[in-house]
Amino acid sequence: MSIESTVETDESVQPLTGERLQKVMARAGVASRRQVESWIREGKIRVNRETATLGMRITPEDEVRLNGDQLHLYPKEGGEMQTRVLLYHKPAGQVTSRKDPEGRDTVFKHLPKVRGGRWIAIGRLDYNTSGLLLFTTDGELAHRLMHPSTEVDREYAVRVLGEATAGQLEQLRKGVELEDGVARFSDIVESGGKGTNHWYHVVLQEGRNREVRRMWEAVGLTVSRLMRVRYGSIFLDKKIRAGKSRELEREEVRELMQVAGLKMEAPLKLKRTEEGTAARPQKGAARRKKIRVRTPHGKKH
Repeated sequence: MSIESTVETDESVQPLTGERLQKVMARAGVASRRQVESWIREGKIRVNRETATLGMRITPEDEVRLNGDQLHLYPKEGGEMQTRVLLYHKPAGQVTSRKDPEGRDTVFKHLPKVRGGRWIAIGRLDYNTSGLLLFTTDGELAHRLMHPSTEVDREYAVRVLGEATAGQLEQLRKGVELEDGVARFSDIVESGGKGTNHWYHVVLQEGRNREVRRMWEAVGLTVSRLMRVRYGSIFLDKKIRAGKSRELEREEVRELMQVAGLKMEAPLKLKRTEEGTAARPQKGAARRKKIRVRTPHGKKH
């Protein structure tokens, strides 16, 4: 008898129901999977009045409590669980953390409140770096987009002191040795400049601490200004002033989820145009995009 026929006739094999507890909580924006697993080990989570265990699966009918407080991890009946993503224009002089021991301004103080969840940063920008920061209520989406295996583009506009030689640019493309391993830009485009200041747009697929600055320093050049202008399929919105944010449209969220290998939780609803016809969503963006250079002054190259 074949294995397939054995499985088909074995009535003792029951399909698994529900989803893993840590996955559901991360998706709902409660915390990262790692944090949820830590809470489970510490006995802080109860499911249907019983202490949760690692690997436990839950359904919308289950009651989940964290430190005694009930969590609402699924949409109400008839509602939609929607992944929300926020685009924030970070100015220099803010840290990408919820609290700072030095008392510095944090990006989270400038974000709108999110009911029934929290904003999770998709990557970080250091204190002196400005530009595009994305936040989401979906912990799984944040994890996927930040993981090196997903190879999501991060594009930066970089101003350096001095003009790079062809040899220095080639070295940055091939890879430079840093204290935490080799790093390389997948694309570099010169984008003008005057005097001792020259602008470049660069792309890499990881987000190590101060990586862009350290790479330029490795070839003997100093970064005087650094701005992130794209993350995956999302570009910095020039209409959004520094310190301000806007929530992404569903089509934009859909593209990000496609890049991360995830599906929308609910069918995409098409917006109506002024003429009354349904506007079609844009096709999913490729994981890597060719640099569309736009200097800080708005001039295209």
